[in-house]
Amino acid sequence: MKINKINKKYILFDMDGTITDSKPGILKSMQYALKSFGVEINDEELDSYSFFLGPPLRDSFKVIKERFGLDISEEEAVAKYREYYIPKGMLDNTVYPGVADLLKNLKDSGKIIILATSKAEKYAREILEHFDLLKYFDFTAGAELDGRRSDKTEVILYALGHFDIISGEEKIKAVMIGDRWHDITGAKKSGIESVGVLYGYGSREELAGADHIVKNAEEILKLFI
Repeated sequence: MKINKINKKYILFDMDGTITDSKPGILKSMQYALKSFGVEINDEELDSYSFFLGPPLRDSFKVIKERFGLDISEEEAVAKYREYYIPKGMLDNTVYPGVADLLKNLKDSGKIIILATSKAEKYAREILEHFDLLKYFDFTAGAELDGRRSDKTEVILYALGHFDIISGEEKIKAVMIGDRWHDITGAKKSGIESVGVLYGYGSREELAGADHIVKNAEEILKLFI
């Protein structure tokens, strides 16, 4: 498939499902939290909860609460989730094939690389540092631990604002790369182009609104270099 190049200076990346495959650790953390509230989910069932991946954590738990009729707050659920996630789930995680080379090549070519994630910024930075990827990022934008700035549009605008990318003329130079509809919608609402990646957690149908769709890290690189 021919890849039509696009000229962008600021390249924003989602984290889960785009930089790393964090599915095992996130779903096991969810499983742990639900067990503490009396809901047992077998390991064999975990894949069917992939909808939990991508949205802000509190939004995902809101869906879970409604599904099981749980009389708990999102804050209680998040607190239990983090009991497992911080010591175990966070690094039950792998970097997608080709992503490290992709980031290095983009950096070497003079691109400004930005993380834009609904994950808590503190944990996102720890994960990037663990995998020796933080050195490629010029800025990391994520949610506060209390859930503020978790909406993807808020995250993107915060990241763009850090570089004074406010006008339409400047936004033409930026692009958001992600694997879920939140990334694509957030990019549209923020006034920038988007790239949907098929190797993450979203389907081609979910990413249909993206300006560009790619299959792997190599195709991302071909878009920009």
